[in-house]
Amino acid sequence: MAEPVLLRKGPEGGVLELVLNRPERRNALNGALVEALLEALTASAREPEVRVVVLCGAGKDFCSGADLAELEAIAEAGPEASLDDAGRMGRLFVAMREHPVPIVAGVRGRALAGGCGLATACDLILAEEEAQFGFPEVHLGFVPAMVMALLRRKVVEGAAFELVTLGGRIDAAEARRIGLVNRVLPAEGFEEEVLALARELARRPPSAVRLTKRLLYGIEEATVAEGVARGAEVNALARLTAECRAGVRAFLERARGR
Repeated sequence: MAEPVLLRKGPEGGVLELVLNRPERRNALNGALVEALLEALTASAREPEVRVVVLCGAGKDFCSGADLAELEAIAEAGPEASLDDAGRMGRLFVAMREHPVPIVAGVRGRALAGGCGLATACDLILAEEEAQFGFPEVHLGFVPAMVMALLRRKVVEGAAFELVTLGGRIDAAEARRIGLVNRVLPAEGFEEEVLALARELARRPPSAVRLTKRLLYGIEEATVAEGVARGAEVNALARLTAECRAGVRAFLERARGR
């Protein structure tokens, strides 16, 4: 039986690829895949050499959403089983948000329902120009409930409402326009472009990137005064890191040499 998630590390180091590996089911999310992804993210958070995580899908699609056959079986098992299953997906989203390094989604093909939620939980989304996004759960009488808090932070309220109530699909260009996607890339050389951006991000001083992610998400519910105070704390921490001190020293040396 194939591993539900493949782990790949590039020769340059710093970038860890996590590949959803159920191409025969369009990488539909079942319990085994979600658990494997959660385990891989938890382990990578403890590895100092990992500076960027790239999440992508094997085959033509990123992820088609929940495995409906398994979902039906869980529903028949009763409310406790459904709550356990939902909680597992919720823990995955939280782990992605709290992961210390950036997580970059490389989306080609379809990212629908829970698959669109999975992409939304990433820090950056790079989409192949023919990619499709959507939350079609409403057509099944279902609600994309757990991703709502993340979606609401990615796009404006009206765009979020339209996505989750009409349940339509949007292309990569529209997803970029509303702020769901960061960049749209051509189909040719898509994987190489995603990895190139990930490697560029990995070359940034790791302490600065980690502190930036933690601060950016940590001030979401803060007042302006609280946000500025937290920013001051992070500013002071950043100044003491070896990367920052080396960067300042190098800048000053260049300036003196002019």
